[in-house]
Formats: sequence, structure tokens, C-alpha cells
Amino acid sequence: MSVPELIRIVSRSSPMALAQVERVRVELAALHPGIRTEVVPVTTSGDRWMGDLAALGGKGAFTKEVDATLLAGEADLAVHCVKDIPADRPLPAGTTFAAFLKRDDIRDALIHPGGLTLDELPAGTRIGTSSVRRVAQLAASHPELECVPMRGNAGRRLEKLAAGDADALLLAQSGLDRIGRPELASEILSVETMCPPIGAGILALQCREDDTATIDAVSDLGDKDAWREATAERMFLHVLQGHCNSPIAGYARSERGGDLSLRACVFTPDGKTVLNAHEWAGPLDPATLGTSVAVALLRQGARDLIDGIAH
Repeated sequence: MSVPELIRIVSRSSPMALAQVERVRVELAALHPGIRTEVVPVTTSGDRWMGDLAALGGKGAFTKEVDATLLAGEADLAVHCVKDIPADRPLPAGTTFAAFLKRDDIRDALIHPGGLTLDELPAGTRIGTSSVRRVAQLAASHPELECVPMRGNAGRRLEKLAAGDADALLLAQSGLDRIGRPELASEILSVETMCPPIGAGILALQCREDDTATIDAVSDLGDKDAWREATAERMFLHVLQGHCNSPIAGYARSERGGDLSLRACVFTPDGKTVLNAHEWAGPLDPATLGTSVAVALLRQGARDLIDGIAH
């Protein structure tokens, strides 16, 4: 196998995204000490726009500029959070996933300056989040709390919290870990309390399909369990065809014995209707498991629920 001398890595330019790239660089250097890496940061339309993502066409707002840089040959490898990669349509033609890295924490964290837990927050507490998934689940479990729209990278949202734009924040615990601030969490919420987004905690490495040298160089960074879990979750979302305003949550889990399960939920935005499905793969491959769980939710009425949400 011939490996390239230089791999140019394109990513969003936020501090968290660059921390994710640094993880890739460290792991790649350990695997192939002779390869040099160079970072190509880009600012995406999703990073620039602070309004409703639906106005930009949804989550693709965080990936299209990165994809364009990769396809133009200005970079050799893209690093994405799987949760930001649209699953309702294929990857851009000419690109492929080379690896999914070992999964990080999938849970959400509550950040409260006074150190309160979610159950301790007084009625009327303003929670900063623009995630329809979080809003729906809080509406179902803690209707006395108020969600206030808040977008931007983790650092920007923490600044808004300090400025008094909200009383508390919900952020991904993996994000706090990646920026080196895990101690900010006043409570790490269980997946039963706050079901995570599809693809939470997984980093994907994307290459051009014809760049076999880069694919060969980075593929061994991949984690088998992360691949199985991401494949099941993304197929679930693909079959369900949810849009960016659909409160959809779920996670696959690989057990030590090799068993794979997928739990998923679809909510109405007000949290008053919740559809649940949880299946074990058995002899099913990950993609078939994802399809099966999506079909189970469609049988419960998920199609009408999703289509009834404006976007």
C-alpha cells in the first residue's frame, strides 16, 4: 500500500471542529508517522446564519462548503460530525466514507451557572437551545421550563449564557469534551431523559471515491462498532425521510457480545405525542435494522406526524 506524503484535511472552522481535526491528525500520525497533514478550514453557511436552519435547507448547511472543497481537489479528507450529515439523500457523487472513528459520549449536558440539575430548575427557567429534538423532549418531561432559541458554536452559546441570554444551556457532552471544558456540565443527562440525535458522538472521514491512497491511509482509523451504529442510524433516518424541523432522536448500541440494537423516537414539536421503537438486530445487518425500526415507527403514524410539521 502506498500512502500519500501529505493529506489536506478540510473542516468547519469552529474551535470544536478544529479540535476534532486535531484528533484525526494525532491518530493518523500514530498510524502513519511519515504522513504530513495540513488543515483547510472553511466557514459554512450554517456557521454564518444564526436563524432557522430550515431557511438554508436544513443540516446540509453545515456540510456543503466542506464537500465542495473536497470535490474541487482543494483537500483530500473531510472531517464531519455524523449528526450534521444529511441522511435523507446520498453523499455527494464522487465521495465516500472512509472511516467512522470510535464513538464519543452521546449524551446531552445541562450547563447551569448555579450547578442545578434539570429536575432542580425552577419553573420559568430559560433553556438556551434551537434543537427541535431537545425542545420536544423538554416540553414532554419539563413543560414548566422555557426554551429560548440559541444557535452558534459551543463557545458562542456559552458567551450568550454568560451575557444572560438564557439561564441554562443544553449542549452535547462530547462537544464539551472536545473543547476541553467537560467540567461545565452541571448534569449529564441519561439517554432515557434526553434521547440523542442520530449520529451523536461519531466523527466521519470522507474522501473522494477515486482517491484510493487517502482512503487506504485513513481507513484503519475506523472503529467497527461506530460503523455498525452509524450505518443503522443513518439508514433509519433515510427511510424515515425526516426534515430539519422533525424532532427525531435515536441511537444504536453495540454490545460486547456483538449484538446490535437501535432505539428511536419521533415527537411532535410540543412533545405531546411520542412514538417509540426499539429492536435488536439478531441476524439483521445494521442497514436492515435501521430500516426495520423506521418501518415500525411508520406503522405507528410517523409519516403523518412528520409531514404535519411545517418546514
